[in-house]
Amino acid sequence: MNRLRWLTLSGLALGLIYPLTAQQAVSSAPPDDRYKADILLIVAHPDDESVIAGYLARAIYDEHKRIAAVFCTRGNSGNNSIGSAQAGALGAEREIEARRALESFGVMNVWFLGGIDTYGQEPLRSLEVWNHGSHLWNVVRLVRLTRPEVILTWLPDCVVGENHGDHQASAVLATEAFDLAGDPTAFAEQVGAPRNDRGVINLVEGLQAWQPKKIYYFTDASHREFLEGQGPSYSMSEISPSRHVPYSELRSLERGFHMTQYAPRPAGATPLARASRPAQFIFGKSLVDRNVTADIFAGIEPGAIPFTPPAGFHAETRDGLWMEVGSSWAFYRAFWKAHDIAHLENLLPMPELGVSPGGVLYVPLLLHNNTGQTAEITVNVAAPPGWNIQAGAGQHSVPAGDAYPAEVAIAAPSSNDTDWHEIVFNAQSGGQTAGSVHVRVRFRGEGGVPGS
Repeated sequence: MNRLRWLTLSGLALGLIYPLTAQQAVSSAPPDDRYKADILLIVAHPDDESVIAGYLARAIYDEHKRIAAVFCTRGNSGNNSIGSAQAGALGAEREIEARRALESFGVMNVWFLGGIDTYGQEPLRSLEVWNHGSHLWNVVRLVRLTRPEVILTWLPDCVVGENHGDHQASAVLATEAFDLAGDPTAFAEQVGAPRNDRGVINLVEGLQAWQPKKIYYFTDASHREFLEGQGPSYSMSEISPSRHVPYSELRSLERGFHMTQYAPRPAGATPLARASRPAQFIFGKSLVDRNVTADIFAGIEPGAIPFTPPAGFHAETRDGLWMEVGSSWAFYRAFWKAHDIAHLENLLPMPELGVSPGGVLYVPLLLHNNTGQTAEITVNVAAPPGWNIQAGAGQHSVPAGDAYPAEVAIAAPSSNDTDWHEIVFNAQSGGQTAGSVHVRVRFRGEGGVPGS
């Protein structure tokens, strides 16, 4: 072995055996300001950013905000409107499309976490497929790297027209990361100081814990009346002072890069009507300003703020027999409270689902027995004329201290009306009422039932 190589290996070995000096142990380098963001967008798929691209154009061109983006998947499923690529190859193309779309706005800091584009509308399924903990680890890292003032993400709620469980899964991760990135004990390896930040073997990351100041949500729900007054709204017909065109046109141009998902439009074509509707946000929470409808950056000043831990999960104690809508709905009721966004529980008048005309509606119910003995609980369903109960109604045996998932299947009539249809579920046991649940249902061509 030559002498230079022997000395190099010996030095590395000694570095592992003997602690480095105090001067070497602490890095004086500041965070890398090239990655500092005012807004961190956390979404599921390539093209998700186009839903609010008009607002992003406003923030970038006319408010001079720095934007970074995290995509939880590469969009490796779905249609291809321009070529033959599918599966992994389609994901590779869509990643490039998203990078080019955001680059057209000058956004260069873009990350893809590589999750599988998961079919269906059940966010818990998406989190399972993605490996929830691993994705959260990565999202927290990117919050700490970009140190955003504001996080923008999808709405964590089951709303008719919100057409993908992945969207909601990305919202769950974004909300969790908002509450974890400022905690130095969460994923502590990310904020550990490297022993020698000029060396070649560092096993910790040298980031800083970072508490974002605000989080806002957005949605592509097919109905929008519930959004009124829930957060700031920005006109897309307004002319950009710097670009001299409406923000709706900038949104359409950005969306046009996603050719595998949207067929190219003729040159000079009128912007899509959807591009012209206001960019409406739903207030999540703010640690600096509580005005729900104020501008997204209201109350934000430069610099770090202290870590603010959320309320956290507290088990609901409730005696006797009771019933609720289960699955994602039950998860969200606990999730919202744990993360100090409990006002989202009042966003909709009741749980809502969508179903295709002539399709089957699946309603997950959760029957609770907080008594000392097994209970026989009977579920009855009151549905409008033309809706036929197929399965799930009737008697269910629920052990003491347990909860039983009873999924009710209801065949919907063939209809294309736009009305809301209310269905009532009543639970009884021993001649006594054990709970009542109301849900509202709307027809939509592409379905829309979580878990379908």
